Amino acid sequence: MAHGALLTNGHRSKPVTQTVRAAVASIREDLDAALDRDPATTSRLEMALASPGLHAIWVHRFAHVMWRRGGRWRLPARLVSQAARTATGVEIHPGARIGKRFFIDHGMGVVIGETAEVGDDVMLYHGVTLGGRSLDRIKRHPTVGNKVTIGAGARLLGPVTVGDEAQIGANAVVVSDVPSYSVAVGVPAKVRSSKPIAAQPDPYADPALFI
Repeated sequence: MAHGALLTNGHRSKPVTQTVRAAVASIREDLDAALDRDPATTSRLEMALASPGLHAIWVHRFAHVMWRRGGRWRLPARLVSQAARTATGVEIHPGARIGKRFFIDHGMGVVIGETAEVGDDVMLYHGVTLGGRSLDRIKRHPTVGNKVTIGAGARLLGPVTVGDEAQIGANAVVVSDVPSYSVAVGVPAKVRSSKPIAAQPDPYADPALFI
C-alpha cells in the first residue's frame, strides 16, 4: 500500500489528512478573497468569526454534499440549509452549485435557488435574489459566470445567463442574458457599458456607482 493511503473494504480511499488539508486550504482561500473585498475587516480571525456571508457558504458546501448523495440525505440537507438561513439571514438551496472564493458582503436577505449555478470569484451584496419564474422542475434559476459582482437588492429571475466579469447594479431586475464584461442596471436591467473590467473604477465596488 502506498504511503499515507487508507484501505476501506478493500478499496483505496483518500487519506483523512489529505481531506483536512484540502478543507483548510479552501477556508483560507475564502478568507483571503473576503479580505480583499471587505475593507472593514483587517484579519482572517475577525472575518472567520464575524462574516455571516462566509458562514452561509461554508454551511452550504456541507449541505450540498449531502444533497448530491440524494435519497434520504435530501431532507437533512434542507434542514441544514434552513438552520443556516436562521443563523445568517442567507438562504441558499442545497442544490445550488457555487464556485470557489464566493463572498456575500453583509449577507442579510440573499436568496439563491435550487438550480442556480455560480462561478468562481463572484461577489454578492445584501438583498440579492437568484430566483426563478417557473414552477416546473427544470433549470429555472440563473447561471452566473466567473468574477461577477451583483449589487445590493438586485433580482436575477429565471434561467438567465450572466457572462464572466459582468456587473449588475443595485436593485436591477435581470430577466434576460447579460454579456460578459458588461454593466447592467435598471428595471428591467439594460446594458449600460461593455468596457473590459480593468477599465471600471473598482470591480468589487457595488455597481450602483454606474447608475
